[in-house]
Amino acid sequence: MTVSHGGQTGRCASTALSADVVRRLDVLKVQSSPVSAMANITKKVSWSGRGEEGTPLLNGSEEVKYTRQDAVRSKPKEIPHNEKLLSLKYESLDYDNIENHLFLEEERRMGHMSFRCLEISRWVICGLIGVLTGLIACFIDIVVEKLAGVKYVVVKKSIDKNTEIGGMCISLILWAALNSAFVMVGAIIVAFFEPIAAGSGIPQIKCYLNGVKVPRVVRLKTLMVKVCGVICSVAGGLAVGKEGPMIHSGAVVAAGVSQGRSTSLKKDFKIFEYFRRDTEKRDFVSAGAAAGVSAAFGAPVGGVLFSLEEGASFWNQLLTWRIFFASMISTFTLNFVLSIYHKKTGELSSPGLINFGSFDLKSVKYNIYEIPLFIVMGAIGGLLGALFNVLNYWLTIFRIRYVHRPCLQVMEAMLVAAVTATVSFAMIYFSNDCQPLETQKSSEDYSLQGFCADGEYSAMATAFFNTPERSVRSLFHSPAGTYKLETLGCFTLVYFFLACWTYGLTVSAGVFIPSLLIGAAWGRLFGIMLPYIALNPSVFTDPGKYALMGAAAQLGGIVRMTLSLTVILVEATGNVTYGLPIMLVLMTAKIVGDYFIEGLYDVHIKLQSVPFLHWDAPATSHSLTAREVMSSPVTCFNRVEKVGTIVDVLSNTSTNHNGFPVIIQTAASEEPGKLCGLILRSQLIVLLKHKVFVERARSRLRQRKLQLKDFRDAYPRFPPIQSIHVSQDERECMMDLTEFMNPTPYTVPQDTSLPRVFKLFRALGLRHLVVVDDDNRVIGLVTRKDLARYHLGKHGLEELHLAHT
Repeated sequence: MTVSHGGQTGRCASTALSADVVRRLDVLKVQSSPVSAMANITKKVSWSGRGEEGTPLLNGSEEVKYTRQDAVRSKPKEIPHNEKLLSLKYESLDYDNIENHLFLEEERRMGHMSFRCLEISRWVICGLIGVLTGLIACFIDIVVEKLAGVKYVVVKKSIDKNTEIGGMCISLILWAALNSAFVMVGAIIVAFFEPIAAGSGIPQIKCYLNGVKVPRVVRLKTLMVKVCGVICSVAGGLAVGKEGPMIHSGAVVAAGVSQGRSTSLKKDFKIFEYFRRDTEKRDFVSAGAAAGVSAAFGAPVGGVLFSLEEGASFWNQLLTWRIFFASMISTFTLNFVLSIYHKKTGELSSPGLINFGSFDLKSVKYNIYEIPLFIVMGAIGGLLGALFNVLNYWLTIFRIRYVHRPCLQVMEAMLVAAVTATVSFAMIYFSNDCQPLETQKSSEDYSLQGFCADGEYSAMATAFFNTPERSVRSLFHSPAGTYKLETLGCFTLVYFFLACWTYGLTVSAGVFIPSLLIGAAWGRLFGIMLPYIALNPSVFTDPGKYALMGAAAQLGGIVRMTLSLTVILVEATGNVTYGLPIMLVLMTAKIVGDYFIEGLYDVHIKLQSVPFLHWDAPATSHSLTAREVMSSPVTCFNRVEKVGTIVDVLSNTSTNHNGFPVIIQTAASEEPGKLCGLILRSQLIVLLKHKVFVERARSRLRQRKLQLKDFRDAYPRFPPIQSIHVSQDERECMMDLTEFMNPTPYTVPQDTSLPRVFKLFRALGLRHLVVVDDDNRVIGLVTRKDLARYHLGKHGLEELHLAHT
C-alpha cells in the first residue's frame, strides 16, 4: 500500500521553487522536472564532480546522460548561484544500527570471545591507519623536498648567472615555466580525473563526520589524486601547504582499511566484514582524520581534539583511546621513516611535516603586561581572517558561475602559478633588504644573493624563494634585525592576496601553512614596531614570539578552530609555556571574526549547499514543531507488500526516498496505518536482488536464508533499482518485510519542538525520524534536510529553499 505523497524530495521540489528562485535559476528548470535539473549543471558546480558511468546517483535516480553535442548546446557560460538553496543530492549516513531480526540473531550467536576479537580488530585497524597515514606523509614530504630542491637550485643558478651578465627575464621565465608545469600536472589530474580531491578536503571530511554522505570523498582514486596533486601544488610554488590534505588522506585510508576490501580495485580480502556499515566506518574515519593531523603537525593530542571538535557525534572513552592510538602510531611512523631517510636511524626528532623548530627558554618568556598585546594581535588576526574569508567567498562564487569547465580551471591554476612566480621575482628584484650570511639561521635555506654585496643575501628571498614551512621557521627563529619593516609589510600584503586567490583553485592544497606564514610575517612586523612606541624598548627584543602569536591569530581568524588549534600549536612549538597566550589569541580571533563572517571551511560548506547540522538548533526556533518541519505525506509500505508496488515506488525518479515506514493497515480504513517499523531503500534493493518473496519461500525453490553478510557485501555501493530485473509474474508476488525492517525506529510526537527534534536527530546521528500522532499513526518523516533548512539569518529565523542543484 502506498500513500500518495510528495515525501521528502517531492515536497522539496514544490516548496523550494518559489517564483523568485525559479526566475534566478531558469537554467536549472527544476519546476518542470526535478531530475532534469542535473542535465543543465556542468561538472564543477559541486564537490561531487561528475558521476561515474553506469553508477546511479546517491538518491537512486539514474544519472542524466547527454552527448557532447548536447553539452556544447546546453552548457551555459554562467551558472547562477543562490546561497539560499539547500541541495537535495546529499544524503545522510545511517549512523543508527538497524536492529532487525537478522541483527539480533547475529548478536545472540556471538559469544563473549567474539566481541573481544572485534575489539582487538578495532585496535589493529587503528594501528594500520596510523602506519599507512604516516607513510603517506613521509612520501609527500620527501617527494616535495626533492622536487622543490631541484627547482630552486635550477632557478638559483640561473639568477646568479644572469645577475652578472644581464638577462634576468630569462630567470623569471624559467621560474614561471617550472611553477606552471608542476601546477598544470596537479590541476589536470584533479579537474579531469577526480574533482573531489580539490582543496584541502577538510570541509568534506567535516561534512562526513557530521553525517553527510559526500559522493566519492573516501575513494582510493581520490586518495591517489590527492597525494599527487598536493605534491605538484607545493612543488609548483603556490601559496599552499601540504598539511591540510593530510587530514583528507588519513580519512580515506581509514575508510578503506576498515572495510577489508577495495571496491575501486574490486578486491575483497574477506576481513573486517563486521565493520561494513556506516556506524563503524564513520568512527574509523574520525581516527583517520586525527592521524592526518598528527602526521601533519606532530600533534597526536591535537588530532584527537580535531576529530572531537569537528563533528564526531558519538564519543566515548574507548573511541578516544583508539583515535589517540592511531595518532601516536602515525607520528611515530613518520618520525621513524624520516630518521632512516636522513641517515639518523632511531633519532625521532621530526615530529610532523611542519616543524616550527624549538623555542629556547629565553625566547619563550613573556610578561603579564604582554597579554593585552597578544589579545590585540588576536583581534587583528580576526579582522584579517574575516577579510580573507569575505574575499575568498566572492571569488568562489565567481568560480562557480564562470570557471566551471575543467580546461578553464587548469588554465586558472597555471595563471596563478605564473603570477605567483612573477610577483615573487619582482619582490626579490626590487628589494634592497640585504643581510649578512652569518645571520641566516638555517643552512638548508636556498639563499639568494641577488644584487646584494658579496657575503650578503636577500632577506626577501628567504621569505619568497623557499618552501612555506621553511619561511615560517625563519620568521619564528631568525634573530632581531634579520628583516626590515618594509620587507615584512610588502610580503604580508602580497602573500595575503596570493593565498586568498589560490585557495579554491582546482588543485589539492591546504590553507594552514599560508595562514601561518601571513600571520608570522605581520606578527614579526608587530614585534619589530613595539620598541619604537614603547617606553622601555629593551623589553621587546625578541620579535619571534610575536611572529608565533601572529601566526596563531591569522590561522584562528581564517579557520575559527579554538580547542584543537591551541593544542596543535602548543605541540608543534614543543613548549607549553605559550599555551595561555595562544588560547587567548585564538579565542579573540574567533570572536572578532565571527562578528563579520563564518570560518573559511563553513563558508565553503554553505557555498556547496550541504545540509550541515551544527551542534544546536537555531536559537529562536522553539516556536516550530515537528508537524511544521516534517515532510508529508509519506510513502509507506505494508508489512507484507506486493513486489510490483515496491518496484514502482523505488523506480519513481521524481521521489527518491531512502527510508519507508512500515505500517499495519486496519481493514477497510482510509486513515494512515499504525507504525510497526522502518525499512531502507538499500535493504529493499538487496531483497529484490535475492528474490526474497513469500511465494518462493513456500515453494520448492526455497533458497538459503538471507543473512546480514548479504547486506554487508552490497555495502556501500548498492546497485540501482534499474539494474534489477523483476518479471511480470514476480511483480504479482508478495514480500514479507517483518524480518528485515527495523521494528523500533525512533519516533516523536507531532507537537515536539524543533530544538528537541534537532537534539535527538543530531546526537544519535539519525537519518530518518518518524513523526506520529497519539494513535501511533505515521503523519510525517523528518530528515536531515528538513532540519538544515532553518538557520538564523540577519532578519531572524530563515528557511532555505530546496532544489536539485
